[in-house]
Amino acid sequence: MSAETIYDKKLFVYDEDFSHLKKNRDPMIKWTLFFFASIATIFVFLIIIFLFIEGAPFFGAVPLNEFLFGTNWLPSNGDFGALPIIVDTLLVVLGAIIIALPLGLATAIFIAEIAPPKLRKILKFSVEILAGIPSIVYGFFGLIVLNVLIKDIFGLHHGNTWLSGSLILALMALPTIVSVCEDAIRAVPNYYREASYAMGATRWQTIYKVIIPSGMSGITAAIILGVGRALGETMAMLLIIGNCKIFPDPITNMLDCVAVITSTIAAGWGPTEQGSLEQRSYLALAILLFLMTLIINTIANLILSRIQRKFSGEKPKERFSKLKELSFYERFQNYKQLISTVIISGLIMLIPIDLMSRVIGVSICVVLSLIIYIRKNIPQNYKKMLTYSVTLSIVGWILSTWIGIFLAISICVLFIGTVFIIRKISTVAQQKLWFSLIYLCSFFVVLAVGILISYIVVRGFPVLLEPDFLIGYPSHNGRDGGIFPAIVGTLQLTLGSILFALPLGVCAGIYLSEYAKNNRITRFIRANIDNLNGTPSIVFALFGFVFFILFFGLGRSLLVGILTLGLMILPTIIRTTEEAIKAIPQSFREGSLALGSSKWKSISKIVLPAAVPGIVTGAVLGMGRSAGETAPIMFTAVRSSARWVTFSLFEPVMALTYHLYRLNTEVLGAVDKAAGTALTLLILVLLLYGLAFIVRSKYEKRKQW
Repeated sequence: MSAETIYDKKLFVYDEDFSHLKKNRDPMIKWTLFFFASIATIFVFLIIIFLFIEGAPFFGAVPLNEFLFGTNWLPSNGDFGALPIIVDTLLVVLGAIIIALPLGLATAIFIAEIAPPKLRKILKFSVEILAGIPSIVYGFFGLIVLNVLIKDIFGLHHGNTWLSGSLILALMALPTIVSVCEDAIRAVPNYYREASYAMGATRWQTIYKVIIPSGMSGITAAIILGVGRALGETMAMLLIIGNCKIFPDPITNMLDCVAVITSTIAAGWGPTEQGSLEQRSYLALAILLFLMTLIINTIANLILSRIQRKFSGEKPKERFSKLKELSFYERFQNYKQLISTVIISGLIMLIPIDLMSRVIGVSICVVLSLIIYIRKNIPQNYKKMLTYSVTLSIVGWILSTWIGIFLAISICVLFIGTVFIIRKISTVAQQKLWFSLIYLCSFFVVLAVGILISYIVVRGFPVLLEPDFLIGYPSHNGRDGGIFPAIVGTLQLTLGSILFALPLGVCAGIYLSEYAKNNRITRFIRANIDNLNGTPSIVFALFGFVFFILFFGLGRSLLVGILTLGLMILPTIIRTTEEAIKAIPQSFREGSLALGSSKWKSISKIVLPAAVPGIVTGAVLGMGRSAGETAPIMFTAVRSSARWVTFSLFEPVMALTYHLYRLNTEVLGAVDKAAGTALTLLILVLLLYGLAFIVRSKYEKRKQW
C-alpha cells in the first residue's frame, strides 16, 4: 500500500470520527435550544402560579360572587365589588374598538391595495411611529390636550371621561389593527383578484366582495388583538379617565368618569400594606385581567392559524355527516339545550328588571352560548341562530335607556340611508365614494400622528434648549433642574433588559425555526410565547414584585427592573428571530450540508450571519418597547428623584417614563418640564424604532437584489 493511500485512508478515518463527534454534538445543542424556547412557557406558568399563590387568600376571605358581582369597590373599608370596574373596562374598550376598527380597516385596505409604493412606505412608517410612542406620552397628550378639549366642548367640570379614554385607546390600538388587517389582506392569493377582474368586477367590488371576505379571519383576529391591546393599557388610562369606580349614569353616557382594571391596580397598589387583604384584592384584579387577556390571545391565535390553513389547499373536515342521518326527534334531543338558551336570551330584553340582573343574565347566556358554540356537532345554521338571539338580548338591554334608543335609531337611519344612496348610483361612482372614505380615514390616521408629535415638539422643544435640562439633576421634586439621572436610568434599564433577553430570544428563535417539528409541543410553546407577548404590562409589574422581590428578596432595584422588562420583550425577540431565520433561502442550508457541515455548523456559520439584520431589528424594537414602558418598573425598579447616578444593580434608578408620570400627577406647575421629558423620551424611542426601520429596509433591498 502506498503512502498516499495510507494518508488518504487516515484522512478518511479522521473525517468519519469527526463527523461522529459532530453528530453527537447536534442533539445536545438541540435540547439546549429547546430549553431556551421553553422559557416563555415556563414564565407563563410562573406568572399564573405566583399570582394565584399570593392572591388565593383573598378568594378564601371574599366570596367569588361578591368579588365579581358586587357594586362597591373600596378595599380600605372592606368593600370588594369589582363589577363596576369590569363593566367600565369593557365599555371603554368597546368604545375604542368602535372608533379604531373603521379607521384601521380602511387604512389597511389603502396601504395593501390602493396606495402607490412610496406612499405605502410613508403610511407604514406612520403606523409604526404610532406603535412606538410610549403609552405615558399618549397619557400626557390626553391629559393636557384631549381632556381640556372635551371639557370645553361639552361644558363639563373636568375632562376625565369614558370618551377620552376610548379615543386614546383607539389611537393606541390602531397600529395593531392596521398591521394585522394588512397582513390578512396581502395574504389573499393574487389569482383571487385576477379571477374577479376577469369576471368584469371593478377594483372596489374586488376589494369588498372578494378580498375582505377572504381575509375575514385575519380581520377578526385584528379586532381581538386590538381588544387585547386596549384591555392591557395602564398608564394612559391612569392619567386621563379619572378612576371613578362607578357605573356610568346612564350606562351609555360617555361623558362620565370611569375606571378600568389596569388603572385601578396601578393607582391602588402603592399605598397598601404588605400582605394585607387590600393588597391581595389588587392581585385578584390582576388575575382576572390576566385570564381575560389569555382567553383573548388564545382566540386570536386560533383564528390566525386558520388563515394559513385556508389558503394552503387543506380540505375542510366533514363534521356533520353523521348528523344529517339523524331524525328530527334525535336532532331536537341534541339541540334542546341550544333551543332553551335561545328562548332565555330572547326573554331577557322583555323582563323589566334592574341593571345588575340584566348584566348577570346576559353574561350567563353568553357563557352558555360559547360552550355550545365550540361543540363540534352543532351545524353552522344553529350557530347563526344562537348568535342572533344573544345579540338581540344585548340590544334589548342597551335599548332600556332613552339614550340607547336614540343611538340605535340614529345608527339604523344612517345605515339604511347610506345603503339606499349607494344602490342608486353607478358602479364607478360607488368606487369613487368608497375610495374617498378610505382616503379620508387614512388621512385621519396620519393627522393624528402629526398632531400628537407636533404638540409635544412645540411645547417641549424650548425646555430642551435650557442649559441644565438634559445634563442637570432634578430639584424641588422635579419642578426645577434637569433629567440627567432619568436619562441614564432609562438607558441602563433598556440595555440591561436587551442583554438579558437577546441570548434567550435568539436561541429560542433558532430552535423554533430550525429544529422544531409541527407537533403539539411546538404549537404549545408558540401559543405561550404569544400569550406572554399579550400579557398586560401591569401584570408583569405585579409578577416582578411577587417573584423577584417577595420570593427571592432582591428588593426594588435596577436588577429587578431589567429582569422584568427582559421577560416582557422576550417574545418580540423570539418572533423576529424566528421570522428572520425562516426568510433565509433553503438553498443556503443545502449547500452547506452538501459540503459536509453539520446542521449546527450550517446554522451558526451560514444562516445566522445572513439573518443578523432581522435579529438586530427585533433587538432594537425590544429596546424601544423597554425604554417606553412605565408599569413594569413602577413597583420594581424606580425611585422618585436622585441627586446622583448609580451603577449598582441592587439600587433603584430614575426613569424618564416614571418621571413623566410623577410630573403629571404629583407635581403642580410642571407642565413644561413634563413636555420636555415627553419629548426627550419620544426622541429616544423613535430613534430606536427608526434604526430598526432603516435596518429592515436595507435588508429587504438586499434580499430583492
